[in-house]
Amino acid sequence: MATPQKLRCLVEKIADHGDHVYTVDPKPARLAPRFNPGQFLHLTLDDYDPSGFWPESRVFSIASSPIQRNHIKISYSVRGRYTTRMENELKEGRWVWVKLPYGDFVIKDTKDVVILAGGTGITAFIAFIESYTASCNSVYLAYGARKPELLLYRDVIDAKACTNEGFNALYFSESDNRSDVGSATVCQSPECLTGCLSLEKIWRRLESHSESKYYIAGPPAMIQALTASLMNKGIEPEKIKTDAWE
Repeated sequence: MATPQKLRCLVEKIADHGDHVYTVDPKPARLAPRFNPGQFLHLTLDDYDPSGFWPESRVFSIASSPIQRNHIKISYSVRGRYTTRMENELKEGRWVWVKLPYGDFVIKDTKDVVILAGGTGITAFIAFIESYTASCNSVYLAYGARKPELLLYRDVIDAKACTNEGFNALYFSESDNRSDVGSATVCQSPECLTGCLSLEKIWRRLESHSESKYYIAGPPAMIQALTASLMNKGIEPEKIKTDAWE
């Protein structure tokens, strides 16, 4: 695993998805260290003096591809004091500091994988999805958000579903507003169901329940509910991996 490094980054782009959800593209001043899909970084808004201590920061999953070491992408929802500060202070053209990589929420199983993601929890899986090839395992993604426009990285997910038979996706939107149900231009976008993501709604769609590994990222209440549902279905705890990002 790469040794964490501290990098100064220029915020090149900020995408406002609405409802206080943002995607930020910080460009490192030099190549970022190698990282594994699923790892995270620390971002600080304060200036960092290498001779002193690391300032207050917040952790975010790295949502860019590991091969794009001159480019970093994160997404966040405003929840709490620090992300409120980010919403108010982060501007395109501003310099920030990050340190990376950290974490072991890494998918490297050869067995079938089931991904359960809520909100910006999808960022923990985007680097894995981008690098996915069907030669290693089959993947089933169930991803939910409050409304369709908050289903982030739809272009990445739709493209992977279109070009890989071993990758299947299903979206959930708590709102029934279908004005934006997908951005697929190559083939049909994965189905989007109205309502919250639940295990019962996808259980029959999964091929091998007991042999699969389950990876969950999203709000703590969602993680707890899905973990309990899986265990009630007889899934062994060691086959359930969670990433509590709040």
